[in-house]
Parts: sequence; C-alpha cells; structure tokens
Amino acid sequence: MKLPVDIRFIGLEHSEALETTARERIARIDSTCDGLIGWRVTIEQSHKHQQHGRQIAVRIDVTLVGHEVAVEHVHDEDPYVALRDAFDAIRRRIEDTVRIQRGSVKSHAHPAGEDAE
Repeated sequence: MKLPVDIRFIGLEHSEALETTARERIARIDSTCDGLIGWRVTIEQSHKHQQHGRQIAVRIDVTLVGHEVAVEHVHDEDPYVALRDAFDAIRRRIEDTVRIQRGSVKSHAHPAGEDAE
C-alpha cells in the first residue's frame, strides 16, 4: 500500500514550483527503489536571524517496509538548494538502508578473544 505524498510549508507561502521540484525528486527516487511506502516533506522558513537572514529547513521522512528514514537539512535563504541537498541525503540513506535489508553490507568478524562492544 502506497500512502499519498505529504508536502507541507511552514513559515512561508505555498510554492507550486517548490512542490513540483519535490514531487519530481520523489518520483525519481521511487522509480529506483522498491518498498517505499510514504513520503512527508516539510519546508520551513525560520524567523529572520540578525546575521544570517531567513534560513530554510527541509525535513524529509520516508517510510520503507520495516523502516523509517529521516533527514533534515538547513540552508541559508535558498529553498531550492536546501531541497536538493536534503533529497541527495535521503537518497543515500535509503540506498544504505536497502543494502542492509538485502544483506549486501559486510559484517566484520571480531578477532578471537575480543568481545564485541
């Protein structure tokens, strides 16, 4: 069962262009990874900082079969850069999670006599 994509804007007005960009990125990742159930993307603009201007935070939560993966990325002023960086990071996390689920990640054996911590 696939859940609808949830895209939220907090502290800034809804942007069709940002939403379209997010949906395109989601579709690209969805087409390469099986088992993705749901997406929640939150784009938030914080209050103006005295020296940094308005910061944009992008949080992406992805539900996979048996796992929840999340990333938050903060970038000064440019929501498209924050969105790009957050989607790049979530793609890497999803790929790592899928590799672990498939057992493609090697586990290292501990030398005899040493306890695993």
